[in-house]
Amino acid sequence: MSPDTPGPREPTGSDPASSDVDPSEEAPPSWPRRLLGLGRELLLLAAAFAVLLPVVGWLRAPDLPEAAPDFTLPLLDGGTRSLAELRGQVVVLNFWAAWCGPCRVEAPGLSRFAEANPDIPVLGIAVDGDRATLERARRDLGITYPVLRADPATQQAYGATTLPTTVVVGPEGEVWAANVGLVTRPQLWWMTRDLL
Repeated sequence: MSPDTPGPREPTGSDPASSDVDPSEEAPPSWPRRLLGLGRELLLLAAAFAVLLPVVGWLRAPDLPEAAPDFTLPLLDGGTRSLAELRGQVVVLNFWAAWCGPCRVEAPGLSRFAEANPDIPVLGIAVDGDRATLERARRDLGITYPVLRADPATQQAYGATTLPTTVVVGPEGEVWAANVGLVTRPQLWWMTRDLL
């Protein structure tokens, strides 16, 4: 290069072409747009969760006999309740424990389901815990449906080795549906809708 040939220009602060920002790049989205994008992503994640949760619960369900095993268990409030007493009704059995996190999360939804569907008895079958622990859990979680205390034979008959386990029993005493893991009110509606 000869000394008379101009070399590359040194950028100056006043030269618009000297900026490090490519003028073709868009400005970053404003915070309302970012918030809307985050909301959209969370909504998609919630929708995926709502679809996958029932499928996973169904796949993990225990292999149960066609006829629901009968039981007579003590009620937390005194007396007993048997499944045979409820023949002719759709019944939701929910095996749970006071220490079980998903059980605690789903309990208020089970109570709302029971209140909205008084013709479908919901029975919470506690697999362990003394009376005081279960009373405290029922009060803290707002459980409005009857709580029974399971015996090992009933827990084994229903394959409730993972908690929570929810079983829907049809009016003829047949096992209609089962779910292992957290169950939601829409799932309960779906599990019982064809029986009403």
